[in-house]
Amino acid sequence: MRRIVVFIWMLGLLLWMPEWAAAQSQSGLPTVLQEVGIDQRLGDSISLDLMFQDETGAQVRLGDYFGERPVVLALVYYECPMLCTQVLNGLLSSIRTLSFSAGEEFEVVTVSFDPADTPELAAAKKAEYIKQYGREGAAAGWHFLTGDPASIDALTEAVGFRYVADPASGQFAHASAIMVLTPEGELARYFYGIEYPPRDLRLGLIEASKGEIGLPVLDAVLLYCFHYDPITGKYGMVIMNVLRLAGVATVLVLGTFMVVMLRRDRKKQAAVYGHEVLN
Repeated sequence: MRRIVVFIWMLGLLLWMPEWAAAQSQSGLPTVLQEVGIDQRLGDSISLDLMFQDETGAQVRLGDYFGERPVVLALVYYECPMLCTQVLNGLLSSIRTLSFSAGEEFEVVTVSFDPADTPELAAAKKAEYIKQYGREGAAAGWHFLTGDPASIDALTEAVGFRYVADPASGQFAHASAIMVLTPEGELARYFYGIEYPPRDLRLGLIEASKGEIGLPVLDAVLLYCFHYDPITGKYGMVIMNVLRLAGVATVLVLGTFMVVMLRRDRKKQAAVYGHEVLN
């Protein structure tokens, strides 16, 4: 009986340990960091009626940037000393590699979540990144917005972006990611970190546009071979689909080879038969 009791006690301890360790790990974080993160809202829609100010100081409706093309959304603040710059640099690096262009195949909307940021700061940040992007007409496709607390809170809550002000530094603690939304304002993809592989962003934009941008055949093959993983925020290879595609390609190659060889044999036979008839 004593052994049974000890066994049950040890089994319960083993089952409880992972939860205890996770709780300890979480509780070991500073309070500020415990409140920071990104909760995916895939399939949810943001309110397109939210009002912001653009880099010129004009009042704009968020929906002004939706309706025709997919949208890349970046939440930053313009006086961030480090991470936000890394997010924007990563976004710039990715879209510079794409054959798509901001303002033509997609829109980029950068929104400051600091209510103290001004249109002047937004204008300076826009001038810096538009110059580095270096594509004609990009200024009409990459927008830098500021807003009041109500609009900022509504947008960040809708996309699951959790951040807090750090009283000690006067800065914001926040996660890093960009989001891709459909032309209707539905959250389609999240890409985490400060580097966004161009292939993943391209596929995300194509899916968000429902195939209305991109190369129909090539991108359809890529989307067949790569599927989005919401846990990692990346596109991963689907081995079975790749094998199926390779099998189809092999059958086509063999079939083509057989057809060519059969035609060659028939031509040879016809030539021999014709020669015999003449003789």
